Amino acid sequence: VQLQASEGGLVQPGGSLSLSCAASAGFTFRNRFMGWFRQAPGKEREFVATFSRSGTALYSDFAKGRFTISGDNAKKTTALRMNSLKPEDTAVYFCAARPGSVILSQSRAASAYDLWGQGTLVTVSS
Repeated sequence: VQLQASEGGLVQPGGSLSLSCAASAGFTFRNRFMGWFRQAPGKEREFVATFSRSGTALYSDFAKGRFTISGDNAKKTTALRMNSLKPEDTAVYFCAARPGSVILSQSRAASAYDLWGQGTLVTVSS
């Protein structure tokens, strides 16, 4: 496994949860940018958040104001802090990494990412 995400879990609506992801030790991680996607049951995988090449955090509309991405490329880690969680946030969350050559307009596309973690389930329910 090249990208390893932390465990998700069960959270009540309105609660918070943080996910983290790290690249395997010894894995070359030069000029790559990490991001997060999610896939709800019966739905396609969708973009959550990432960083642009200039370091600007990019979010999907549903994540803006509630989710925060952080990362340290030198340490090959990224994290996703999720606040004010809703039942519709229930999904398997994936961390992923794309090459630095991917242009901004493609950075939200799952197809631009060539490294994927195993996915971790986040369930928002009372």
